[in-house]
Amino acid sequence: MREEQIKALDQAHVWHPLTQHKTAGNPLPIERAQGNYLYDFENKAYFDAISSWYTCSYGHVNPALTKSLKDQVDKLHHVVFAGMTHEPVARLSKSLINILPDNQEKLFFSENGSTSVEIALKMAFQFHFNQGEKRNVVIALENGFHGDTFGAMSASGLSVYNGPFEDFFIEVIRIPAPTENNVEQILNSLESLIENNRISSFIYEPLVQGAAAMQLNDAAALSQVIELCKQQGIITIADEVMTGFGKTGTYFASDQIDQKPDIMCLSKALTGGIMPMAITTCTQQVFDAFYDDEMARGLFHGHTYSGNPLGCAVAAAAMDQLTSNSIQQNIDYITKKNLEFKHVLSSHPRVSNARSKGVILAMDLSINMERYGNQRDKMFKWFWDRGVFLRPLGNTIYIVPPFTTSPEQLKSLHETMLQFLNEF
Repeated sequence: MREEQIKALDQAHVWHPLTQHKTAGNPLPIERAQGNYLYDFENKAYFDAISSWYTCSYGHVNPALTKSLKDQVDKLHHVVFAGMTHEPVARLSKSLINILPDNQEKLFFSENGSTSVEIALKMAFQFHFNQGEKRNVVIALENGFHGDTFGAMSASGLSVYNGPFEDFFIEVIRIPAPTENNVEQILNSLESLIENNRISSFIYEPLVQGAAAMQLNDAAALSQVIELCKQQGIITIADEVMTGFGKTGTYFASDQIDQKPDIMCLSKALTGGIMPMAITTCTQQVFDAFYDDEMARGLFHGHTYSGNPLGCAVAAAAMDQLTSNSIQQNIDYITKKNLEFKHVLSSHPRVSNARSKGVILAMDLSINMERYGNQRDKMFKWFWDRGVFLRPLGNTIYIVPPFTTSPEQLKSLHETMLQFLNEF
C-alpha cells in the first residue's frame, strides 16, 4: 500500500491515542523499522530515542525475539489459560522468578500495563476481603500515572488524563512523593491517614514517575513509606510497567529500594515491543489469601489472551537478552554516559533541571509550556526533522534509548539535544 493511501485511510477511519484530531497534524507513516531506527516511505531513518514508549528496549526486529515468535507460531499460538498450561509460560516463569525481587513468587498474566495495575488493586482489595476486612481506600503518590482503565485512572493523579471520569473513581488519597526533606512529615501524615481510613494498598512508581515528566523519587525515603505501610498490613504495589526490565540500571527499580513490594506490575519491555503482554506478580502471602476450598475466594479475573504462548515465548527470549553480558554492559555504558551528559545539561542556561537514572535522561527547559501545546509540537518536529523520534512532555525533553544503542548513536543523540538547546 502506498503512503498516500495509508494517510487517506487513517484520516478517514482511525482514532489515535492521546490525540486531539481537530488540531493535530496528520500522523507520520512509518514503513518499517530495524535496529534502533524507524524508517519512513522515503527511507529516511529516525533514531527511536524513547524505544517506542519504552517497549523496544532490544531494538526493532531483534533477530532473537523474532525467531522465538516464528518458532512458536508453528507449535501453539493460543490456548485457553484457564485450566491449561504450556511450555513457553513455564520457561518464562522460571526466567522471571530468577530476576524478580526474592519475595515475588506468583505471576498473574494479562495484556497491558493498565490491566496489570487493575489486577494489582483487585488483589489488594480482595486480600483483605478474604480475611474478613473491608478496606476500600488506596494511597497513591501525587502526579502518579498508572494507566487508563478505571482502577488505574483512579490511582493516577494527572487530571489531563482523568478529568471527565473522576466522579466514577475508587477512593484514593494522594501523598507527595517522599524526599529526604519531607519524609518525616509524610510519615506523620500517613499514620493519621491509616488511623482514620480503611486503607487497602499503597501504589507507587519506584524511583521514576514517568508520565510526570520523568520525576525522580528518593529511594531511601520511599522505602520508609513502604515499611510503614507493611507494618500496618497495607499491601504495597510497585508499578514497574515503565521502570521494569533494566531501564533504571537494575533489572527492576525495586532492586534499588530496601523495602520490597508485595505486588509488582510489569509490561512494556516485557516482550521487547513485539507482543502485548503484562504480568502482575505477588508474594506467597498474597497468593495464600486466595487459596481455599471455596471457589469464590479465588481471584475471579481473566483475559482471553492471558498467558498467550506467543507472548510468553517472546518474553522468555527478551529475558535472555536482558540478562546477557552484552546488554548489561550496554546498560552500564548508557547509564554512565547519561550521567556525564546530565552534568553538561545542568550548566546550560536554558535548562532548569536535568536528571538521569539508568538509561533515562530528562531535562526541563527554563520556560513554561502546555503539556500538549503548539510549542511542544514544534519541539517534536525539530527533532523529527533531524532524524530523532522523541515525545516532549510540556517543557520536559527526555530520552529512554534502546539498550542496543551504540556509543556513536548515543553520542549523536546527546549532541542533537545540545544543538536543540543552542538553536531552538
